[in-house]
Amino acid sequence: MATQINGLHHITAVSGPPELNYDFYTRKLGLRFVKKTINFDDPFTYHLYYGNYEATPGSAITFFPWQGVPQGSPSTGEATVTSYAVPKGSFDFWRDRFKRHKMDLISEESRFGEHLILFKDVEGMKNELVETVVSDSVRPHNTEDIPENAAIRGFYGTTLSLADTGRTAELLREFGWKEKAAEGDVVRYTSEPENQLGTTVDLKYEPGMRGRFGRGSIHHIAFRVPDDKAQEEWRKKLTEMGFGPTEVRDRQYFRSIYFREPGGVLFEIATDTPGFTKDEPLESLGQELKLPPWFEKNRTEIEKRLPEL
Repeated sequence: MATQINGLHHITAVSGPPELNYDFYTRKLGLRFVKKTINFDDPFTYHLYYGNYEATPGSAITFFPWQGVPQGSPSTGEATVTSYAVPKGSFDFWRDRFKRHKMDLISEESRFGEHLILFKDVEGMKNELVETVVSDSVRPHNTEDIPENAAIRGFYGTTLSLADTGRTAELLREFGWKEKAAEGDVVRYTSEPENQLGTTVDLKYEPGMRGRFGRGSIHHIAFRVPDDKAQEEWRKKLTEMGFGPTEVRDRQYFRSIYFREPGGVLFEIATDTPGFTKDEPLESLGQELKLPPWFEKNRTEIEKRLPEL
């Protein structure tokens, strides 16, 4: 029997110019820049990682800043919202911050009895802040203008826009996630990772959205498993279920397998190990361009072709 999958590991999206992406996620949202590396499948493109102070699983939002990519818009069969966990009582701070920094606040809403702030990032990608409780072990990134009692802890979850929520729900139940509630066109599934991050996936019945993949689109959603053994169990199980997962791919900070879930969203199962301190001390994460060993011989050319950041 395969190990239960508890929580999200990371979420990866597409951005435009890297400097605008960096400014929004570090200076406006206050996340820590935890890794500057490259897209291992496209080495002349950055892969930028942001998260909480320790870049714990369930906190890393990552971006491919592809040059010249067109503006995207949401489509059925994609993840369409990224939700972040903030401490209870912090919304007054965030309302004021959105106003002062002229951030694109869409609305304030209530879902499943929880209050949330819906906003867009610099590329138009939808995001949410949700007031919730997470483990005291989660260390937020401290900045000069965002106090610890308001700082983002990591992911709350994500929303998948689907033409048929039923088959995706079946897969989440196989993962070990449980249906918590339904409200309108949304069914919520939850899990219970020990750090209480990335616990929620909302399946939203949203057929017929014909958008375009591009800047501001979410590329894939990664779920977490503890180690290689658990990942291999899931690779075998997914193969038996007919999903055709990829071979294991070494991403340096975790290992990954990928497959399309029934609704069309690209899913990844990523290991917690070895983590983002594999090639940098915790205190200096994100300060240098890190390349996997097989690309070190091309460092000069890669550095020359990457835009300045």
